[in-house]
Amino acid sequence: MAETKRAGGRLMDRPEYRSKPRPLTRPPETTVTDAVAAMSDKNYGCVIIVDGADKVTGVVTERDIMNKVVGRGLDPKTTPLSEIMTAEPRLAREDDDMLDWLRIMSNERFRRLPVVDGEGRIKAVFTQGDFVSYTWPDLMGQMGSILKAQAIGNFHYLLIGGGILIYVLAMIVVFMAI
Repeated sequence: MAETKRAGGRLMDRPEYRSKPRPLTRPPETTVTDAVAAMSDKNYGCVIIVDGADKVTGVVTERDIMNKVVGRGLDPKTTPLSEIMTAEPRLAREDDDMLDWLRIMSNERFRRLPVVDGEGRIKAVFTQGDFVSYTWPDLMGQMGSILKAQAIGNFHYLLIGGGILIYVLAMIVVFMAI
């Protein structure tokens, strides 16, 4: 990812990054039943599959469990996470640009983004919801800039329209006085 020039634009600069609880991690041989119990206990929407060095090897989401276990009639008590995980998921680095990942997640249609440190160890999981607090103020600022640019670009129309409005009001006053 490209270095950002915008202050606070890196994933690790966001308040959400610092306040996030530790991601739920499990080894690949964990059964779906055990993972679901842990996800339910912590109210998490995914479990990150890690190797012995805490490096990400996969992701299992609620949707994976519905589609790949329930939908296919697999036994969650015997099905390991390795059988249903998304292997080699997209991983962000702590110093990656937030807007780059917002675009990528939107274009590639995934909702959870594991964030790793320089050694590839899991540090956090960002969701699309985490981007809202970042993008909403930016979008409002951009909208203001666009409106200003359009007003300045169309200023001559505003002058003409304002002149016509003043002329019409003056004519009304004149005709009312007669």
